[in-house]
Amino acid sequence: MCDEGNSVYTTRSSKKRACVAESLKKKEDEDLKTEIGVSSIDSVKCAYSPSMYQHLHSLEMEVQNRPLSGYMEKVQNCISEYMREVLVDWLVEVAEEYKFVSDTLYLTILHVDRYLSSYTISKNKLQLLGVACMFIASKYEEICPPCVEEFCYITDNSYMIEEVLEMEKDVLKFLNFEIYTPTTKNFLRIFARVAQENFKSSDLRFEFLGGYLAELSLLDYCCVQFLPSVIAASAVFLSRFTIQPHVHPWSLDLQRYSGYKPSHLQDCVLVLHDLQLNTRGTNLRAVRDKYMQAKFKCVATLSSHTEIPALYFEAIDKLQDLPISYKSSGIGVA
Repeated sequence: MCDEGNSVYTTRSSKKRACVAESLKKKEDEDLKTEIGVSSIDSVKCAYSPSMYQHLHSLEMEVQNRPLSGYMEKVQNCISEYMREVLVDWLVEVAEEYKFVSDTLYLTILHVDRYLSSYTISKNKLQLLGVACMFIASKYEEICPPCVEEFCYITDNSYMIEEVLEMEKDVLKFLNFEIYTPTTKNFLRIFARVAQENFKSSDLRFEFLGGYLAELSLLDYCCVQFLPSVIAASAVFLSRFTIQPHVHPWSLDLQRYSGYKPSHLQDCVLVLHDLQLNTRGTNLRAVRDKYMQAKFKCVATLSSHTEIPALYFEAIDKLQDLPISYKSSGIGVA
């Protein structure tokens, strides 16, 4: 058994990196619109989204596209859940530094988890795996991805160019060069659209809160067991509960569209709720600090009730038939 260690990765700052960040900052507003799908409440786009969702859902269900639940116990013997958490926290910082779209971050973490589900890796190669996966994901998702030299640089030159390229080759071979796999972000965009179909305009705070909760799930190894669509649906559920705690956080439209009843989401919602309340003991703050920024409406500062009513996990169609009991309990149905 390898020594677990508590080393934390660092990200170097320099004029070179500042220049890269400055050149990308000019398109920050456009990136934010892309992140949340601001033009999403559009009847033309909504017309094809059900078939798109079914296609994505069928892809996420394919075994080869999913990480192995429990891979830390079944495959790994030199790294721990905490070391994975430190890696993800650092990758969040890198993605924020380079102004990557969040699709790059989600795809990176998914590739990391899938690789770790099949191959044992040593502690000193874990960051190399993360860098190689982000290098691959950025070339797929970004318009102007950083070169390999930049990815060496952000590790404080802990790895040589040849090592990053070799790890990239190993990961690509493992993926059979099939880089795209549906991530939580893909489903989150879709469910957020459905959740806001009756809104006059897109609610940025709701959109960003869903993104915040979904990114918290990247940190927690426990969430590897859940499908991306389940995490996305749970993030929407919890976002609605946080903003309007006395209105049922699910709806018939969301249930029909996603195929998930509230009871299907309960386990994941409770994990995300613990992460939101920070009751799981993590001291890593990259995601929280990111979403405390004004450009994300400071959604990380929003407080949530410490308990979610058990009634909220009952079938929504039954709740539609019980307006009197809900009126007496102070709970409404959306």
